[in-house]
Amino acid sequence: MGGETPSRPRASLRTAVVWEALRDALDRRGTELEVLDAGGGSGKFAVEAARLGHRVTVVDPSPNALFALERRAAEAGVADRVRGVQGDTQDLFEVVGREEYDAVLCHGVLEYLEDPAGGLRNIAAALRPSGVLSLLAAGLGGAVLARALAGHFAEARQALTGPDGHWGAGDPVPRRFTAEQLSELVGAAGLDVKAVHGVRVFADLVPGVLVDAQPGARDALVELEAAAAALPAFHAVATQLHVLAARD
Repeated sequence: MGGETPSRPRASLRTAVVWEALRDALDRRGTELEVLDAGGGSGKFAVEAARLGHRVTVVDPSPNALFALERRAAEAGVADRVRGVQGDTQDLFEVVGREEYDAVLCHGVLEYLEDPAGGLRNIAAALRPSGVLSLLAAGLGGAVLARALAGHFAEARQALTGPDGHWGAGDPVPRRFTAEQLSELVGAAGLDVKAVHGVRVFADLVPGVLVDAQPGARDALVELEAAAAALPAFHAVATQLHVLAARD
Protein backbone atom coordinates (compact mmCIF):
# COMPACT_ATOMS: atom_id res chain seq x y z
CA MET A 1 0.00 0.00 0.00
CA GLY A 2 1.35 3.43 -0.88
CA GLY A 3 1.80 6.36 1.45
CA GLU A 4 2.05 6.46 5.21
CA THR A 5 0.49 3.76 7.31
CA PRO A 6 0.20 3.44 11.10
CA SER A 7 2.09 0.13 11.09
CA ARG A 8 5.25 1.85 9.80
CA PRO A 9 6.38 4.33 12.46
CA ARG A 10 9.34 5.46 10.35
CA ALA A 11 6.88 6.64 7.70
CA SER A 12 4.58 8.47 10.07
CA LEU A 13 5.61 10.38 13.15
CA ARG A 14 1.99 11.37 13.64
CA THR A 15 0.50 7.91 14.02
CA ALA A 16 3.24 5.73 15.51
CA VAL A 17 2.37 6.25 19.19
CA VAL A 18 -1.35 5.74 18.65
CA TRP A 19 -0.93 2.66 16.49
CA GLU A 20 1.47 0.92 18.87
CA ALA A 21 -0.89 1.45 21.82
CA LEU A 22 -3.93 0.38 19.81
CA ARG A 23 -2.26 -2.70 18.38
CA ASP A 24 -1.19 -3.85 21.85
CA ALA A 25 -4.75 -3.33 23.14
CA LEU A 26 -6.21 -5.37 20.28
CA ASP A 27 -3.63 -8.13 20.69
CA ARG A 28 -4.52 -8.51 24.36
CA ARG A 29 -8.16 -9.09 23.43
CA GLY A 30 -7.57 -11.82 20.88
CA THR A 31 -7.83 -12.45 17.16
CA GLU A 32 -10.65 -11.79 14.70
CA LEU A 33 -12.21 -9.07 16.82
CA GLU A 34 -15.20 -6.99 15.76
CA VAL A 35 -13.92 -3.41 15.47
CA LEU A 36 -15.90 -0.22 14.88
CA ASP A 37 -14.11 2.85 13.54
CA ALA A 38 -16.47 5.78 14.18
CA GLY A 39 -15.62 8.62 11.82
CA GLY A 40 -12.84 6.51 10.34
CA GLY A 41 -12.75 8.32 7.00
CA SER A 42 -10.59 6.65 4.38
CA GLY A 43 -9.52 3.92 6.78
CA LYS A 44 -5.93 4.61 7.77
CA PHE A 45 -6.35 2.71 11.04
CA ALA A 46 -9.21 0.46 9.90
CA VAL A 47 -7.20 -1.15 7.13
CA GLU A 48 -4.25 -1.76 9.44
CA ALA A 49 -6.55 -3.40 11.99
CA ALA A 50 -7.97 -5.57 9.22
CA ARG A 51 -4.43 -6.59 8.28
CA LEU A 52 -4.13 -8.04 11.77
CA GLY A 53 -7.13 -10.28 11.02
CA HIS A 54 -9.89 -8.23 12.63
CA ARG A 55 -13.24 -7.39 11.02
CA VAL A 56 -13.72 -3.63 10.84
CA THR A 57 -16.82 -1.52 10.26
CA VAL A 58 -16.15 2.11 9.38
CA VAL A 59 -18.96 4.62 9.93
CA ASP A 60 -18.42 7.99 8.28
CA PRO A 61 -20.74 10.70 6.91
CA SER A 62 -18.65 11.30 3.78
CA PRO A 63 -19.35 9.18 0.65
CA ASN A 64 -16.00 10.26 -0.77
CA ALA A 65 -14.17 9.04 2.31
CA LEU A 66 -15.97 5.70 2.15
CA PHE A 67 -15.05 5.35 -1.52
CA ALA A 68 -11.41 5.97 -0.62
CA LEU A 69 -11.76 3.41 2.18
CA GLU A 70 -13.02 0.79 -0.27
CA ARG A 71 -10.09 1.45 -2.58
CA ARG A 72 -7.54 1.42 0.26
CA ALA A 73 -8.90 -1.87 1.61
CA ALA A 74 -8.81 -3.46 -1.85
CA GLU A 75 -5.22 -2.34 -2.44
CA ALA A 76 -4.25 -3.82 0.93
CA GLY A 77 -5.99 -7.12 0.18
CA VAL A 78 -8.42 -6.85 3.12
CA ALA A 79 -11.63 -5.83 1.34
CA ASP A 80 -13.39 -8.88 2.76
CA ARG A 81 -12.71 -7.68 6.33
CA VAL A 82 -13.58 -3.98 5.96
CA ARG A 83 -17.10 -2.60 5.63
CA GLY A 84 -17.97 1.05 5.11
CA VAL A 85 -21.31 2.49 6.27
CA GLN A 86 -22.52 6.06 5.83
CA GLY A 87 -23.59 7.63 9.12
CA ASP A 88 -22.43 9.67 12.10
CA THR A 89 -22.08 9.38 15.85
CA GLN A 90 -25.33 11.18 16.58
CA ASP A 91 -27.37 8.55 14.72
CA LEU A 92 -24.89 5.74 15.21
CA PHE A 93 -27.42 3.06 16.12
CA GLU A 94 -29.35 3.58 12.94
CA VAL A 95 -26.50 1.88 11.10
CA VAL A 96 -24.81 -0.37 13.73
CA GLY A 97 -25.95 -2.31 16.77
CA ARG A 98 -25.41 -1.74 20.47
CA GLU A 99 -22.83 -3.83 22.34
CA GLU A 100 -21.62 -5.49 19.14
CA TYR A 101 -17.96 -4.52 19.11
CA ASP A 102 -14.84 -5.66 20.92
CA ALA A 103 -13.11 -2.37 20.14
CA VAL A 104 -14.21 1.07 19.01
CA LEU A 105 -11.94 3.69 17.47
CA CYS A 106 -12.88 7.36 17.71
CA HIS A 107 -10.00 9.32 16.22
CA GLY A 108 -10.21 13.01 15.36
CA VAL A 109 -13.98 13.13 15.82
CA LEU A 110 -14.81 14.40 19.31
CA GLU A 111 -13.48 17.91 18.68
CA TYR A 112 -15.98 18.41 15.84
CA LEU A 113 -19.11 17.26 17.66
CA GLU A 114 -21.61 19.80 18.99
CA ASP A 115 -22.23 17.47 21.93
CA PRO A 116 -18.98 15.59 22.68
CA ALA A 117 -20.40 13.97 25.82
CA GLY A 118 -23.46 12.64 23.98
CA GLY A 119 -21.40 11.41 21.06
CA LEU A 120 -19.01 9.61 23.38
CA ARG A 121 -21.91 7.95 25.22
CA ASN A 122 -23.15 6.58 21.90
CA ILE A 123 -19.71 5.31 21.00
CA ALA A 124 -19.28 3.65 24.40
CA ALA A 125 -22.67 1.94 24.07
CA ALA A 126 -21.43 0.16 20.95
CA LEU A 127 -18.86 -1.72 23.05
CA ARG A 128 -19.35 -5.20 24.36
CA PRO A 129 -18.56 -5.80 28.05
CA SER A 130 -14.74 -5.67 28.44
CA GLY A 131 -14.48 -3.89 25.08
CA VAL A 132 -11.81 -1.24 24.53
CA LEU A 133 -12.12 2.34 23.32
CA SER A 134 -9.31 4.13 21.47
CA LEU A 135 -10.02 7.86 21.66
CA LEU A 136 -7.84 10.45 19.90
CA ALA A 137 -8.64 14.15 20.18
CA ALA A 138 -7.01 17.55 19.80
CA GLY A 139 -4.95 18.66 22.81
CA LEU A 140 -5.25 22.16 24.24
CA GLY A 141 -1.64 22.66 25.33
CA GLY A 142 -0.12 21.80 21.98
CA ALA A 143 -2.19 24.44 20.19
CA VAL A 144 -1.38 27.11 22.75
CA LEU A 145 2.34 26.36 22.50
CA ALA A 146 2.28 26.29 18.69
CA ARG A 147 0.52 29.67 18.42
CA ALA A 148 2.88 31.24 20.94
CA LEU A 149 6.01 29.93 19.19
CA ALA A 150 4.65 31.31 15.92
CA GLY A 151 4.38 34.75 17.52
CA HIS A 152 0.59 34.78 17.70
CA PHE A 153 0.41 35.56 21.39
CA ALA A 154 -3.15 36.89 21.47
CA GLU A 155 -4.39 33.74 19.74
CA ALA A 156 -2.42 31.57 22.16
CA ARG A 157 -4.03 33.39 25.09
CA GLN A 158 -7.49 33.05 23.56
CA ALA A 159 -7.04 29.31 23.16
CA LEU A 160 -5.72 29.01 26.70
CA THR A 161 -8.46 31.02 28.40
CA GLY A 162 -11.46 30.32 26.16
CA PRO A 163 -14.02 27.63 26.96
CA ASP A 164 -13.20 25.39 23.96
CA GLY A 165 -9.49 25.88 23.29
CA HIS A 166 -10.37 27.67 20.04
CA TRP A 167 -7.89 30.39 19.05
CA GLY A 168 -9.89 32.44 16.54
CA ALA A 169 -11.87 32.70 13.32
CA GLY A 170 -9.13 31.00 11.31
CA ASP A 171 -8.90 28.00 13.63
CA PRO A 172 -10.12 24.86 11.82
CA VAL A 173 -10.60 22.94 15.08
CA PRO A 174 -13.79 23.87 17.00
CA ARG A 175 -12.61 22.63 20.40
CA ARG A 176 -9.67 21.07 22.18
CA PHE A 177 -9.27 19.13 25.39
CA THR A 178 -6.95 18.60 28.31
CA ALA A 179 -6.15 15.08 29.46
CA GLU A 180 -8.33 15.68 32.52
CA GLN A 181 -11.30 16.77 30.41
CA LEU A 182 -11.06 13.72 28.17
CA SER A 183 -10.77 11.43 31.18
CA GLU A 184 -13.89 13.00 32.72
CA LEU A 185 -15.84 12.54 29.48
CA VAL A 186 -14.75 8.93 29.23
CA GLY A 187 -15.75 8.27 32.83
CA ALA A 188 -19.14 9.92 32.31
CA ALA A 189 -19.70 7.56 29.37
CA GLY A 190 -19.33 4.60 31.71
CA LEU A 191 -15.78 3.59 30.79
CA ASP A 192 -12.61 3.22 32.83
CA VAL A 193 -9.49 5.00 31.63
CA LYS A 194 -6.60 2.57 31.26
CA ALA A 195 -3.92 4.79 29.70
CA VAL A 196 -3.38 8.30 28.38
CA HIS A 197 -0.77 9.16 25.76
CA GLY A 198 0.52 12.46 24.50
CA VAL A 199 0.75 12.40 20.70
CA ARG A 200 2.92 14.68 18.58
CA VAL A 201 4.64 16.19 21.59
CA PHE A 202 7.73 17.16 19.58
CA ALA A 203 6.96 16.26 15.97
CA ASP A 204 4.97 19.42 15.23
CA LEU A 205 7.57 21.69 16.81
CA VAL A 206 10.77 20.35 15.23
CA PRO A 207 11.56 21.87 11.80
CA GLY A 208 11.20 19.26 9.09
CA VAL A 209 14.58 20.15 7.63
CA LEU A 210 16.28 18.94 10.81
CA VAL A 211 14.48 15.60 10.68
CA ASP A 212 15.17 15.07 6.99
CA ALA A 213 18.75 16.31 6.91
CA GLN A 214 20.29 14.44 9.82
CA PRO A 215 20.90 10.69 9.42
CA GLY A 216 18.84 8.71 11.89
CA ALA A 217 16.95 11.78 13.10
CA ARG A 218 13.52 10.47 12.12
CA ASP A 219 14.02 7.19 13.99
CA ALA A 220 15.35 9.05 17.01
CA LEU A 221 12.35 11.38 17.00
CA VAL A 222 9.94 8.44 16.83
CA GLU A 223 11.70 6.89 19.82
CA LEU A 224 11.57 10.19 21.72
CA GLU A 225 7.83 10.52 21.04
CA ALA A 226 7.28 6.97 22.30
CA ALA A 227 9.28 7.62 25.46
CA ALA A 228 7.41 10.83 26.27
CA ALA A 229 3.91 9.64 25.32
CA ALA A 230 2.95 8.07 28.64
CA LEU A 231 4.50 10.74 30.89
CA PRO A 232 1.84 13.10 32.32
CA ALA A 233 4.23 16.05 32.20
CA PHE A 234 4.14 15.96 28.39
CA HIS A 235 0.37 15.54 28.06
CA ALA A 236 0.03 19.27 28.69
CA VAL A 237 1.97 20.18 25.52
CA ALA A 238 0.85 17.43 23.15
CA THR A 239 -0.88 18.31 19.89
CA GLN A 240 -3.21 15.35 20.39
CA LEU A 241 -4.22 13.18 23.32
CA HIS A 242 -4.89 9.46 23.08
CA VAL A 243 -6.99 7.68 25.69
CA LEU A 244 -7.41 3.93 26.00
CA ALA A 245 -10.46 2.99 28.04
CA ALA A 246 -12.41 -0.18 28.75
CA ARG A 247 -15.99 -1.10 29.50
CA ASP A 248 -15.39 -3.27 32.56
